[in-house]
Amino acid sequence: MITWLMALLLGIVFGTAGTITYSSMPAGIPIGFVVGIVGCAALLVALRMITEDRFAVVAAGVGMLGALVVLSGRGPGGSIVVPDSILGIVWSLGLTAVVVAIAAWPSASKLRALNAK
Repeated sequence: MITWLMALLLGIVFGTAGTITYSSMPAGIPIGFVVGIVGCAALLVALRMITEDRFAVVAAGVGMLGALVVLSGRGPGGSIVVPDSILGIVWSLGLTAVVVAIAAWPSASKLRALNAK
């Protein structure tokens, strides 16, 4: 239970950081997008390998996607962090795809056990 709570909090932090920086494009290269996706994917893979618990990955993914949803809405001052642009849509769908793919990936230990038979 503590692992899931910590994973959720880490997901919120990484999701917030990635969502805020995804649109950073020095010299026209989407560096923020690449760093955000790689960082979120690295956290999810690390959680999956360390805990061997799919629910920890799901908790972190819920935190990431929750941060994305909250920051996609109009803020109290009228600002929108994720505007309705191509890059914003790609960030939203890309982050969702990363979370789903890593959460759904088969367990390596179970695959090794099947191959050993």
